[in-house]
Amino acid sequence: MIKRMLIMLACAGLVFGGIFAYKAHIARQHEKAMAAYQAPPVVVSTTTAQIRTWQPQLTAVGTVRARHGVNVTTQIAGMVEHIYFKSGDDVRQGQVLVQLNADEDKALLESLKADAELARTIFERDKRQFAVKAISRASLDAADADLKSKQAQVDRQAAVLDKKTIRAPFSGRIGINAVDPGQYLNPGDEIVTLQAVDTVYVDFLVPQQDLARLVIGQHVSVATDTYPHRQFEGRISAINPKVDPQTRNIKIEATVPNPKHELLPGMFTTVDVETGQVEHYLTLPQTAVTYNPYGETVYLVSQAAKGEKGKPQLTAHETFVTTGSTRGDQVAILSGVKAGDIVVTSGQLKLKNGSRVAVNNQIQPSDQEAPKPVDH
Repeated sequence: MIKRMLIMLACAGLVFGGIFAYKAHIARQHEKAMAAYQAPPVVVSTTTAQIRTWQPQLTAVGTVRARHGVNVTTQIAGMVEHIYFKSGDDVRQGQVLVQLNADEDKALLESLKADAELARTIFERDKRQFAVKAISRASLDAADADLKSKQAQVDRQAAVLDKKTIRAPFSGRIGINAVDPGQYLNPGDEIVTLQAVDTVYVDFLVPQQDLARLVIGQHVSVATDTYPHRQFEGRISAINPKVDPQTRNIKIEATVPNPKHELLPGMFTTVDVETGQVEHYLTLPQTAVTYNPYGETVYLVSQAAKGEKGKPQLTAHETFVTTGSTRGDQVAILSGVKAGDIVVTSGQLKLKNGSRVAVNNQIQPSDQEAPKPVDH
C-alpha cells in the first residue's frame, strides 16, 4: 500500500514538474520576444534653436481720436434756408456751412440802427448846446446813456443775426448731412459732424507697472485690421498725470500723422511701443515648451548609436529650461538650451525620456514675432 502511494506521488511530482517547466519555457520565450520588439518611433516636428534680435515692446489696445472733432450745431433756433456744403467735403475754418432764415432779424437790426442813429444825432446836438450852457449836464448825460443803450441793442441784434450763419469752427472733413432746407432747428440740434484728421490721436491704456518704461516722444507703431499690412508710425505726446484707481491703468496719448485720412476717429487699433535697447535671445516657438507645476521642459533630439540595419536612430530627451519674455508665437529661453540644438515643437505628449522619434517637418507650428489673424 505504501509502495503504491509513493509511486503515485512520484508520478504526480513528474506531472507538476513538467507543467512548471513548460510554463517557465513559455515565459522565457515571451521575454525574448518582448526584448526583440521595439515600439515604432514617434513622429514629431522639430526646429533648430537660434539666437534672434529682440526689441522689447509693450503692446496695448488703442482708439483713434480726431485732433479736433465736433458735431456742428446751432446756438439759436431757426429754419434752414441754405446749405453750402456736401457730405464728405473738406472745409476751411470760418467757411459758411448753413444759413438760417434771418429776415425778421435783419429788419429788427435795421430798426435798431435807426434808433441808434437818432440817439447819436440827439447826443451830438445836446453836446453843442451844453458847450454854450444852453442845457444842463444831466440832459447831456441822459442823451449819452440813451446812445450807448441803443448801440448796445444794435450790437446784440447783430450778434443774434450772425448766429443765423453757421460756420466751420476749424478746418477738417465734413461728415454726412443731417438736415434739409426748410427744416426747423432748435438750439443744440446736430447738423453735421466735422473732424480734423490730418493728424490723429491714438489713446491707449497701460498698467501702472509699465509707466517707468514710457516717456514723451517715444516711438509707437499703430496697426488696425482695416489695413492688415500697414503700420502707422507716431510718437507719445502726452501721459495722463492720474492713474485710474479702479483699474490701476494710466492713459497715454500718441500723435500719429494721417495725411491720407486712413485712420478715422473711433477705430480700434493695436499699439506697439518700443521700450528699451535691442537685445539678443535664443528663442523657440511657444508650442515647444511644456509648462508643468515643477518647471518648464522641452525635448531635445539627438542621434543615438546606429540601430538595426545600420540606420541612424534619433531619440528624444527631456530637459528643464528657464523661460523669459514672450512676443507673438515666440518665447525667450534663458537657460537649458543652446544655439543649434534640435528641439521638438509638436508631438511631445507622446514622448518620454529616451523615446525613439521620426522627424516630419512638413507642417510646423507658427513661430512669428507678430502674428496676424487670418480670415478664412
